[in-house]
Amino acid sequence: MKLSQRVTNLEPSVTLAATAKAKELKAQGLDVISLTVGEPDFTTPENIEQAAIDGIKSGKVSFYTASGGTPELKSAIVEFTKKNYDLTIEPKNIIVTSGAKFALYTLFQTILDAGDEVIIPVPYWVSYGEQVKLAQGIPVFVAGNQHNDYKITIDQLEGVRTEKTKAIILNSPSNPTGMIYTEEELREIGEWAVRHELLIVSDDIYDHLVYNGNEAPHMASLSDEIFHHTVIINGVSKTYSMTGWRIGYAIGNAEIIGGMTSIASQATSNPTAVSQVAAAEALAGEQETAEKMRQAFEERLNTIYPKVADLPGFKLKKPQGAFYLFPNIKEAMEMGGYDNVTTWVNDLLEQEHVALVTGEGFGSADSVRMSYSTSLEDLEEAVVRIRRFIENSKK
Repeated sequence: MKLSQRVTNLEPSVTLAATAKAKELKAQGLDVISLTVGEPDFTTPENIEQAAIDGIKSGKVSFYTASGGTPELKSAIVEFTKKNYDLTIEPKNIIVTSGAKFALYTLFQTILDAGDEVIIPVPYWVSYGEQVKLAQGIPVFVAGNQHNDYKITIDQLEGVRTEKTKAIILNSPSNPTGMIYTEEELREIGEWAVRHELLIVSDDIYDHLVYNGNEAPHMASLSDEIFHHTVIINGVSKTYSMTGWRIGYAIGNAEIIGGMTSIASQATSNPTAVSQVAAAEALAGEQETAEKMRQAFEERLNTIYPKVADLPGFKLKKPQGAFYLFPNIKEAMEMGGYDNVTTWVNDLLEQEHVALVTGEGFGSADSVRMSYSTSLEDLEEAVVRIRRFIENSKK
């Protein structure tokens, strides 16, 4: 049977592919250090696990829930948003989804018609462009400059805006760079979007993972006008180490949220009931365990960053949030006679058993993504192996 064009035109996720390859080699008995995966290496906090267990024992999670999320979880999101964004919202402004990725998917399915354009800063999270294409939209990529922390400006945005432009995606802190837009930068972009009646897709999934005294301002908090032109995408996966629970959510205009809910009702019926109980506890319960995890990421960043920055041919700025390093390795590739970053990454894996993610999947052909959401011991050993690979591959 012939597959649809939407499937045959779809680019596979480079992060999932790299993770799968690393697991395959580990299963063969090789000592592989994987710095590919975008998830915390901690287990979910005990209070969240216990809330899920209690929900199961009560029998309340055995049945369908509302397509857009349970009243209890929506109430927790309302309170969480008031505390963290200083925004007053109602349940009608919220949809709970099977992961933040599905919130993005349903959003693009809701707002895009064939040929509508979405501006995506480069480097970008690997699924943005593919999800836009699945909604028959056109991703318009705008390259951020490394000297400007890969952040884009309104001059760049204005240079690509057309009558077909429908939305812009901003992810701060960023996957893969870990960089954060300042309040002034966000306000300038937000006001530009308001002037041109564009929707801002604010991916805030890493907003609590910031380090060394930095803060991550929220686009939606800057003004009422900007809020009314913004859809917030968030979830519990990263902050609370709940990637496997698959709970995300979106906050925005009630009409948009209603459309997303209609699509979700035909796609998944509802997010997993027990996961919604756990997510409500994550947002409303104690936050000390999540803060300890954040501090552990900060320690890893401060320990490993100077060692990676000292690798021959590596250039990078210190991230402010998330849990990734995104060095430009063009000089390191040239030292070994490489002209393709994916080949360099594959050879590193084969020869030194260190798994990184090629920058090509993020729109950056001279970079690699390294996750530091693993132990310091593995991180330090990985740097030793990468240095050895670079030295041995010199022409």
